Amino acid sequence: MEAPTHSKMPVAPLDAILGEPLAPIVAAEAALNGPNRRAAFLWRPSTSTKPARLMACLRSERKAHSLGKPVLLNIDLLLERLWRRIEAPLKRHPKRLTAVVVAGLAGTAFTAFGVAPMAPDAADLPRRLVTETVTPVALDAQLQALETFAPALWRSDVTRSGDTADTLLRRLGVDDAEAAAFLRSNATARSALEGRAGKMVKALAEGGRLIELAVRSPAAKSEQFNTHFTRLAVIRDAEGRLAATTEQVALSSEARLGSGTIESSLFAAADESRLPDSVTVQLAELFSTDIDFRRELKRGDTFSVLYEALTADGEPITWNQAAGRVLAAQFVNNNKRYDAVWFQEPGSRGGYFGLDGRSKNRMFLSSPMAFSRVTSGFSMRMHPILNTWRKHLGVDYGAPTGTPVRAIGDGTVTFAGVQNGYGNVVILRHAGDRETRYAHLSRIDVKRGQRVDQSQLIGAVGSTGWATGPHLHFEFLVNGRQVDPITVARASEAVTISPAARARFQDVAAAASAQLAVAPAGANSPRFE
Repeated sequence: MEAPTHSKMPVAPLDAILGEPLAPIVAAEAALNGPNRRAAFLWRPSTSTKPARLMACLRSERKAHSLGKPVLLNIDLLLERLWRRIEAPLKRHPKRLTAVVVAGLAGTAFTAFGVAPMAPDAADLPRRLVTETVTPVALDAQLQALETFAPALWRSDVTRSGDTADTLLRRLGVDDAEAAAFLRSNATARSALEGRAGKMVKALAEGGRLIELAVRSPAAKSEQFNTHFTRLAVIRDAEGRLAATTEQVALSSEARLGSGTIESSLFAAADESRLPDSVTVQLAELFSTDIDFRRELKRGDTFSVLYEALTADGEPITWNQAAGRVLAAQFVNNNKRYDAVWFQEPGSRGGYFGLDGRSKNRMFLSSPMAFSRVTSGFSMRMHPILNTWRKHLGVDYGAPTGTPVRAIGDGTVTFAGVQNGYGNVVILRHAGDRETRYAHLSRIDVKRGQRVDQSQLIGAVGSTGWATGPHLHFEFLVNGRQVDPITVARASEAVTISPAARARFQDVAAAASAQLAVAPAGANSPRFE
């Protein structure tokens, strides 16, 4: 069969379609393309040629002539042609192009920042395998001990006003008629229901039958009120008989922290912070010479205090003097800071000092009572009984009958008894020819010739003598002449620290200051209502 031949087709049709002549550059070798094959052309387009139109023409030409190989195009020249077309608008709008590029780069940077891991790869962290042999404890002995263990469950409460033996035992989970009768008939056991409410009680019972009852209450003697408590125990013996015993036991103490912010008054802020009343009173006395709590206290003032919490058998006591001595305190009044630290030298009574070593204690207290209000000052007044205008040569403090009265300074009792309008009165002699008088007392707790210390209880508020109601009439005499007690208290001499003890004081003050710095408000002893 005769090989097909391809007729030579003119280039004119392609030139006509493209609108420009084709320039032959290099003819392919005849041996490679064959005698009847058309040569390939390298073509340079003009500015008017469209790429899509060019490709369509080439396909048509190849199909019409059955070309064995495509026409070779110079891609570099096509790209150059494309760049020339893009270059013109870029030159006309350079600022818009710059803004678009910057925005794109910024978005890429933020995306990269959000995706990039901040932590090291877990696979790169060091690893260590720890193998340990654990030998379990034998459980047989523990199970046997649990089977034979009988827990003693106590119920605790406080006595209430109007309590009877039955109501008290019922609240403690005891249903024992014999025990109730014993509490009513036995003189020692009956004291649990007598006197003031607020005694701490706890009971141990089995099946409602009383096994043991423990009652803790204030000390029987007033001079031991801050150091001891009364422990009453009602115990059933092996034969089932009940017996009651009582004893005086020393109180224990533990240091506690408290703090608060003044909103209306010192006592309101202390109550909000659950500070015992006795601590609040000591706090007011410590800074009474620095701050006038009636006039100078401001909203937003703050205080911190480190004090001894008194406990009976490991439980905080619930009666009035629920705390011991204040160990350290800080008060910020009108942005001015005041500090006080308790320090006692060997062989001395001790006292309160500022962080600079200056004493906070005075020879005389500002008031003979912890809780009081001044009802009549050292000034002219209308006498409530004589109905005449005359000078009042003392200070009257209003308080309920029975409120404890204390000595404002160290001294000796020169008189303890009844004197005309004074009623029951105690007179103390102090150093420097000074004398104090405490009148209208309902009770006298000292005897003539007795030596008393500052803050020692000497009696109780009453209305004996010429009195229209319960109050304390207090006088301060210097060289036999009455003077204003409040003025004397503010100007009285201070206790000093000896040079030998100053280094030890600095250590105590630094430790106390560090503790006060972390005092949390409200983290104090529980309050029993």
